[in-house]
Amino acid sequence: MKISGFTVIRNAELMGYPVVESIKSILPIVDEFVVGVGQSDDQTKKLIASIDDKRIRIFDSFWDTSRTKGGLILSEKTNEALDQCSHDWCFYLQADEVVHEQDLGLIYQAISKANSQSEIQGLLFKYIHFYGSYSVIATSRKWYRNEVRVIKKSSGIRSHNDAQGFRVNLQKPKVQASGARIFHYGWVKPPELMGQKSKLLNRWWHGAARDNEFSHFRYERQYGLKKFTGSHPAIMKDLVASQTWEYDPKRSLNDWTIRDLNLLASDIFERLTHYRIGEYKPYRF
Repeated sequence: MKISGFTVIRNAELMGYPVVESIKSILPIVDEFVVGVGQSDDQTKKLIASIDDKRIRIFDSFWDTSRTKGGLILSEKTNEALDQCSHDWCFYLQADEVVHEQDLGLIYQAISKANSQSEIQGLLFKYIHFYGSYSVIATSRKWYRNEVRVIKKSSGIRSHNDAQGFRVNLQKPKVQASGARIFHYGWVKPPELMGQKSKLLNRWWHGAARDNEFSHFRYERQYGLKKFTGSHPAIMKDLVASQTWEYDPKRSLNDWTIRDLNLLASDIFERLTHYRIGEYKPYRF
């Protein structure tokens, strides 16, 4: 059984993506790693090429910057990279997602198990979303708890919409839980860099019309933030230690909104019933 890893990336430095750490985090269990590199205004391709590993295969990908609706170009480019993968089991990581070394054996075992079950089209991962700081995680139902990241290429599975999830003939893929975690660092970087990333990424949905919204970016004191008490992937050690900005997630009564009260009510309901209201589940068991 061989495994492909794949991702797409553009303007990694301008947007502060930990893409090198992301790729390196799963190299121990993949036989190749395919990277679709879009035309960039920084040294993204050179950055990827600096990873000294023969399993990494880079191809040039053209991103049409006039495509500014619904983030659909993201799934298009993801499928382009998927098509370049040589093996049936493919591990997709977005450029701000990292795997913990403690989970690598678990992931390989889960793929091996799924390989003997023809009906399984993907594997599900638990998400840890960091927000504002490497020591703060977001846990409210605004943030998805699970997503598919290992897929079976021969099932016809394809990246969908803005590339968060996948579909098989427009149907939710049949999955198994891997038991492993994805550490999502998309919302952890200096505020000015977070504003830059948000602006550039937002253009794939709305064009440049809303650029001014991100000129003075500040992290919110939003509902559901908690202190992270676990360990980061070892590959993230230097980035975690390099945090130079302060972020205090503590909230006052003035910070609360009607939406927050609704989230609190749904959390109480979930604790009582073990059911999360309105949870987005683009997969099936």
